[in-house]
Amino acid sequence: MRSPAELDQVQWHDLTHAYGPAEDVPELIRALYEDDADTVGEAIHELYGNIHHQGTVYPASAPAVPFLAHAVLHVPGRRDELLILLAVLADHDPEDTASPHWPGRPVAAICDELARLLPQLLPCLADTARLVRRAALRVVGAVADLLPAEVRAAAERRVDELYTTDPVPAVRADALVVLARLGRETEALDSPFPEVRLAAALLAAERSGPPYEERLVDVFAEDGAEPDPGDDGSARAGTTSPDDLLTHLLTRDVAAGLTVTARWIAAGDLGSCGSRLAGQIAETWRDRESEVLDLMLAALPHQRDAHGRAECLTTIGQWIERLPEPGADLRNTLYQYARSDDESEAAPALLALARSRDPRALELVLRTPGPDTLRAAASACPGAADRLIPEIRRTLASGATGNEAIDLIGALTGLGAAARQAQPELLDCLRSRRAAVVAARQIGLNGVVTPEITALLHEATHSTDPSLRAAAALAHHRLTGDAAPALRVFEGLLAAQGPVHWHLSSLPPLGSAAAPLLPLIEPLLTARYEWTRMAAAEAHHTATGSPERAVPILAGLIGPTPVGLCALKALAAIGRVPEELRPPLRAFAFSPLRLLPAMPFSDVHPDEELRALARSLLEIH
Repeated sequence: MRSPAELDQVQWHDLTHAYGPAEDVPELIRALYEDDADTVGEAIHELYGNIHHQGTVYPASAPAVPFLAHAVLHVPGRRDELLILLAVLADHDPEDTASPHWPGRPVAAICDELARLLPQLLPCLADTARLVRRAALRVVGAVADLLPAEVRAAAERRVDELYTTDPVPAVRADALVVLARLGRETEALDSPFPEVRLAAALLAAERSGPPYEERLVDVFAEDGAEPDPGDDGSARAGTTSPDDLLTHLLTRDVAAGLTVTARWIAAGDLGSCGSRLAGQIAETWRDRESEVLDLMLAALPHQRDAHGRAECLTTIGQWIERLPEPGADLRNTLYQYARSDDESEAAPALLALARSRDPRALELVLRTPGPDTLRAAASACPGAADRLIPEIRRTLASGATGNEAIDLIGALTGLGAAARQAQPELLDCLRSRRAAVVAARQIGLNGVVTPEITALLHEATHSTDPSLRAAAALAHHRLTGDAAPALRVFEGLLAAQGPVHWHLSSLPPLGSAAAPLLPLIEPLLTARYEWTRMAAAEAHHTATGSPERAVPILAGLIGPTPVGLCALKALAAIGRVPEELRPPLRAFAFSPLRLLPAMPFSDVHPDEELRALARSLLEIH
């Protein structure tokens, strides 16, 4: 260990952390010894931010370890926090230590220091404070795989003593996990302590992988949702908490996950554990929406406050469109909550009801219209355009901005020619620059040619906002057939410095009229940035009508990623499927797991798009 008196012996200015040179580290370590609690707390917070930043460690991290270990023994009021800092600094995957690159990594240097200092930290395992004992166990667990034999044996004796004698079951559970990391397996599924049984089941499930034995599922169901009395939120090892680990394991085995979720909810959904797990299962597995929404419906009466009910209703709203025929019980429940006086639960319930295509939603939406519910109602009830459009126009005219205005304009998209009634409001959005980009697109899709409209669009092509210039130019072309303004705008956009893929992706409406832009498009077909290559390939096909250069580029980008999904859309538009793509397309089409996560502000779940596109492309011969 090293005392603060030795801090100046380290060349901190030659070391780096998350924010550059590590010259501030000595001051922060000295601050740990101050009498003022706020000063000490701020120093610990700063150290978490610079030598351990969002899970990353740096060259300055290992030299700080001996000083932090000294502070553990001499700053007793913050002993647990400093031990946790040491543990998370050393957190690593034991498999990484076999890599030839391990010795040169900052985390390897941290682990070497901590393993060397561990004998001096082992007395913390006997501290009177449970927080300190748990934190000390985390330190042992963090370097358990790297300890010399003699140190390992000493650590195992101390940890075993905690496992067999500690009065706090949560500490015993932590000790069981550390014993496993030290290489000792202990049968504890029959322990009288729920915390220990749960820890044993987690270890067994990690070892076996899914599907899990019935006795493990029983332990998860019986003990997994029970909060630890006096829980301090301390993770048992590494940076993953037991709750996070349990959620991860149960979402890997959908049958076990659904079984445990149902039992947690039936037992009262303590802490909303069951309803949250149900949401994770829907996001992880395909075609489980019906089972998940049945569970969410069962969970609603158990929620102890409006926030919990709102979370359940929001989850229902996320998935209810995936049900071919939402059941009457579910729709009736949504209808009741949608009429609640509590806006926090009425709003998500009404949105879910509209997405369920229940005819009663329309009346409630019109009674208390909001941008998101109007959009959902327009999608579910396009035949009600005559009733919805006046509300959309009124809300737009009242000055809606940002995402609210975007939702309102998006609601017009599915209402056909009747949406032209809102043209005055769209023109005002364009003039006032409120959601002007989507307003310009909607005018181009559904507008009529008037001198006022063409003049406004032409003016917008000179905006300082490049996205608005592009949208207005394309709308002008759609309405007038005149490609000259669009070509002028896109010549400037594609020749500019910085990312250009957004602008390339806007070109398809130009069709062959984009051909004069080919000298700017073709060099981008070999760009390093994959988004640029994808958009350039799509634009090349747009301008030439030939798939020959576009298809190989797009095929090389196909995958369960956002850019891969966009490449798949472009291939579907071209209508050509290279033979070598058929195996991955079958995997995308028939995987039981979701391959893409949800995206904010996306009307369609990306994984649903991936599956649908893959299936349609497989039908092309």
